[in-house]
Amino acid sequence: MLKRCMVLVALSVPILASSELTLKDAIRILKKDNLEVKIAKFDQQMKDYEAKAVEALNYGTLDLSISALRSNDAGNVFGFKLQSREANFGDFGADEFMNNFGRCQGGDMQACQDMYNKPPESLNNPKARNHFISKLTYMLPIYTGGKLTEYRNIMYSMAQMSRFDTKKIRNQKIYEVKKAFYDISLIEHYIQNLHRIYKNINKLEDIIRNMKKEGYAKETDLLEVQARKAEVVSMYNQAKLNKDLAYQFLEFLLNRKVKKIKLMNDMAPMPKVTAKMLAARNIDIQKAKLGLKISKMNIKANEANFLPEVGAFAEYGSADDHIFNDFADKDFYTVGVQAKWNLFNGGADKANLEKAKLNYLKVQEQVRLAKLGIALKAKKLKTEILSANADINNYKKQLRLAKRVYENYNTRYKEGMVAISDVLIQQSKELEVILKLLTAKNKRNTKIFELDSLLNIEDKKIINNEAKDGVSVQKANSTLAKGN
Repeated sequence: MLKRCMVLVALSVPILASSELTLKDAIRILKKDNLEVKIAKFDQQMKDYEAKAVEALNYGTLDLSISALRSNDAGNVFGFKLQSREANFGDFGADEFMNNFGRCQGGDMQACQDMYNKPPESLNNPKARNHFISKLTYMLPIYTGGKLTEYRNIMYSMAQMSRFDTKKIRNQKIYEVKKAFYDISLIEHYIQNLHRIYKNINKLEDIIRNMKKEGYAKETDLLEVQARKAEVVSMYNQAKLNKDLAYQFLEFLLNRKVKKIKLMNDMAPMPKVTAKMLAARNIDIQKAKLGLKISKMNIKANEANFLPEVGAFAEYGSADDHIFNDFADKDFYTVGVQAKWNLFNGGADKANLEKAKLNYLKVQEQVRLAKLGIALKAKKLKTEILSANADINNYKKQLRLAKRVYENYNTRYKEGMVAISDVLIQQSKELEVILKLLTAKNKRNTKIFELDSLLNIEDKKIINNEAKDGVSVQKANSTLAKGN
């Protein structure tokens, strides 16, 4: 059994080592692990809790309070006893009064005078007393003119706005991931072309060596070819550095290590775009529409300032000189309703209402501007993509011609009709056209990904547009690395 497990592990190692990250998996990882997307989601969740906090105001507040007091202040001590339902006539000096009354009946004139003129000691100079109050207080808004309802709706709409912001950040990161995949693929195709040119230079070098032995080529011819060979290897090194940088950026986006990706075809497919699709899917337009709804809610919230507010409260508790002592025997309650209506505040409410109405009109224009601006941007991108398509077709024809011319000059050199420098010049032209072609493809892909972001979609055709010529590209990498 142990041997079988070891065999399975040994067989699985090369499979894992050769696994390639697809664009589809990369986008899935991005949504889960990208740091900027995570931060945006936290902001979104906070907005959700803010909305719930505003909605909670509709249900009122219930507070439990426990107070512990001690005082020898005459008013406080009497109030403590009264709230604890323990006040009696003795607190008013009744015993002192009756004692003076008895002595007065016995002929004590001072007692008769003190009976009416001397303040009772037990009332004015009481002993210090503890006092514990435990009570529940519930306050509930009954009617606010719709203000709380509109505030709740506004906060939930702001939470929805935050979700749009999260989508926009996510789409921007998806755009960057797609671009990184296609950039790497284009670099790999560039390396493949360098490999082909490198092989041609090797063949030319062999021809020159043989012709030199026969006396038909000069030493300088060989040196020129070797210099061009070194130049191609240098271009490969630069391309490799650019590829490594693209991989590092991809790792930053995915927040994990990426060894190898599944290459894409060098031409991203053109998405279908209509004005109706843009109006329904574009995030900026959806945000503008939601902002219009919020501004309308704000008008209703300001209109509520002209209506009365009604609230209710209820209080239940108990008080004693010992905490929770005889709670039910000494309990108390209070209930009430309060109405408040602002009649004059200098016209501030009127000004705020007019401001809210003007803001609604402004946001209406912003919605129109967003629709027109996004449609114009989409048209501009489509025009640039079509222009890039024309450039790509042109450069493809130029590349076919450059290859033919190079082959022609290569043959003429073998026949001694042109110098080696002429052959290398034609090869430089071919390489120049290759670079222009790859630049045009990169520009086209970038514009297509921007168009995808405007549409707020993840095109399945793009995700499934992996290249099938990865083997030849890897072979090119290997050959040029040896040449280096």
